[in-house]
Amino acid sequence: MSSGKGMMCGGMSSDALEADEKIQNICDGVKAEAEDKAGKKFEVFKAKSYTSQVVAGTNYFIKVHVGGDDHVHLRVWAKLPHQGSGVELSAIQHSKSHHDPIEYF
Repeated sequence: MSSGKGMMCGGMSSDALEADEKIQNICDGVKAEAEDKAGKKFEVFKAKSYTSQVVAGTNYFIKVHVGGDDHVHLRVWAKLPHQGSGVELSAIQHSKSHHDPIEYF
């Protein structure tokens, strides 16, 4: 499904933004599912930064601090209101550091 837009990955914002309360609420909503996919509990689950991609809803790519020096990257899909709203964890990347850039996955 190549759109021919080059490096934009379907309109993903290029610069990571500092996570705010809305992004933390999204993370809180998918924490249990992220722990299931990771096969472990996270002592900390603090959103740090994110990028987004507008699709049929919005994909959020979120860097989350999970304790110590460990971070995970989440891809969370926020549905449009006519789709029933809510959020859905699409993917998780483990073993990330504070310095790893958020990239499309």
